[in-house]
Amino acid sequence: MKRFPFRYFKTSPEIVRLAVMMYIRFPLSLRNVEDLLHERGIDVSHEAVRFWWLRFGPMFAAEIRKRRVVGMRSSRWRWHLDEMFVNINGERHYLWRAVDHEGEVLESFVTKTRDKKAALKFLKKSMKRYGRPDTLVTDRLRSYGAALREIGAVDRQETGRWLNNRAENSHLPFRRRERAMLRFRRMRSLQKFASVHASVSNYFNSERSLSSRANFKKNRAAALAEWRDLCAA
Repeated sequence: MKRFPFRYFKTSPEIVRLAVMMYIRFPLSLRNVEDLLHERGIDVSHEAVRFWWLRFGPMFAAEIRKRRVVGMRSSRWRWHLDEMFVNINGERHYLWRAVDHEGEVLESFVTKTRDKKAALKFLKKSMKRYGRPDTLVTDRLRSYGAALREIGAVDRQETGRWLNNRAENSHLPFRRRERAMLRFRRMRSLQKFASVHASVSNYFNSERSLSSRANFKKNRAAALAEWRDLCAA
């Protein structure tokens, strides 16, 4: 029998899930979440919110991936790959991201370099979890071509102006969170937050501009209902 994850916690699981969702999904600081909860009559400190997201954030993200990865077979059709710069204590790091044709962030991977070795490790990790896509859209970074050549997928690569806008636009929510958190201080914390943030963003990404108001409300309500059931038993 699976162990109940909120065992020995005095705070109700509903409050913990709400606090974790608010912190990860929206560009809020820990103290912002504390103030918003206080307005709702919930008295917790920002340090409690920090502990909850560190403890339960990866658990929630893993459960989300487990539920969604089976239904994401269409993601093998077309991937958009891109890397973004992230400064940690004045040192430049690279956050590699694989995004499917519908805007779902499949994988986030942090490295200190963006050479062939880093690109190869990122591609192998992504393909091991989601399988090989039919098409890989990248920029003109030579590391992609070298890595794809080694795994025998260079014929699936596409490069071109504006072709990779899907991946470029997917960086925006993470950049907003990065500013709210006043940047990252360790590579490990960046990797942890990027993975959790990607899963939660996918969960609540309803493509508001592509659906009617009625459908958007139904999808949002369904996402919230499923979120409340995460690790419920």
